[in-house]
Amino acid sequence: MLEIYVDGDACPVKNEIFRVAERHNLKVYLVSNSWIRIGENPLVEQVVVSQGPDIADDWIAERIGDGDIVVTSDIPLADRCIKNAAQALAPTGKPFTPDSIGMALAVRNLMTDLRETGEVTGGNASFNKQDRLRFLSKLETQIQAIKRR
Repeated sequence: MLEIYVDGDACPVKNEIFRVAERHNLKVYLVSNSWIRIGENPLVEQVVVSQGPDIADDWIAERIGDGDIVVTSDIPLADRCIKNAAQALAPTGKPFTPDSIGMALAVRNLMTDLRETGEVTGGNASFNKQDRLRFLSKLETQIQAIKRR
């Protein structure tokens, strides 16, 4: 059965995920290192893991499987989930696929190195309305594709 896993600490589209999940009657796991106010929704299970690097990622990667979706901007987590036959989608609506994840990891590692050496400063572009709309469209498309299988 299709479930949605959310890397919740910095996810800007939680409410959108909850609305789509409710429309499709899908279970959502919101995984974070601290409690997040989300209201009451019987389809959403909040999972608070201990503090520490990759604890939330490990929780998700150990449970996600074929036919599930992870929402994350963490490229290594997306890679782990894809290896478990799951779908991976960034909050900006960018899908991570088996064909694109290798390049995404390489670019991530290059940018990390460039930031560490001071060659590149600054962060990612700010999240905007177009990102939110693209995300909703891609999430719906992924859900429909999984349901058709």
